[in-house]
Amino acid sequence: MKIYDVSDPLFAEYGQVLKGLDEFIPPILEALEKSTPLPEATGYVPSEPALQNLDATKKLAPNLFGDVPTQFGWCNGHNTKLNCFEYHRNSEFSVGTEDYILLLARQQDLKDGHIDSSKTVAFKVPKGTLVEIYGTSLHYAPCHADPAKGFKVMIALPEGTNTGALKTNGSCPEDRFMTSSNKWLIAHADAPEAKDGAFVGIDGDNIDIAPFL
Repeated sequence: MKIYDVSDPLFAEYGQVLKGLDEFIPPILEALEKSTPLPEATGYVPSEPALQNLDATKKLAPNLFGDVPTQFGWCNGHNTKLNCFEYHRNSEFSVGTEDYILLLARQQDLKDGHIDSSKTVAFKVPKGTLVEIYGTSLHYAPCHADPAKGFKVMIALPEGTNTGALKTNGSCPEDRFMTSSNKWLIAHADAPEAKDGAFVGIDGDNIDIAPFL
């Protein structure tokens, strides 16, 4: 599998690198380093006080979602596998303390909740680079670029995303994919999430980038 850099023109189909906001990044990276763990696997916290209470994130929030309340959390650890795709009804913003890799696909390629894993494209995000992942980009946990360093990545989303146990009336076919607020998730059969009841819709191999690092 080829791993593209987010500077490659291909990334424009999936997201963009944000410019002009560099002054806010160092305090975010410092908080990630000092106040968040580095699990052996992958951990996720939707809203982290050490990030949420920074002057930098308070000033950055309007640049991301305007006046919509924004949560600043983290996704940290070690990972090389695709496992799942999720999407939201909005963009997602992220920045990491180390280089990390995003496995992305297009929501437009979903057919009745199914997508072949061969549609996945890998992008390397250099440390300290703030990126936007568009709402139509299927994504999930980052992958590490260096197993010795792992990844610590800030995740910014509208407040309440990825929280709570969600129940819908089931009238929309997409309701099958909903696992929490503003979160639609599709799993590979080999993923732990599938064993927990997530909708299985990723066909083909469960991509593992370890051989390509």
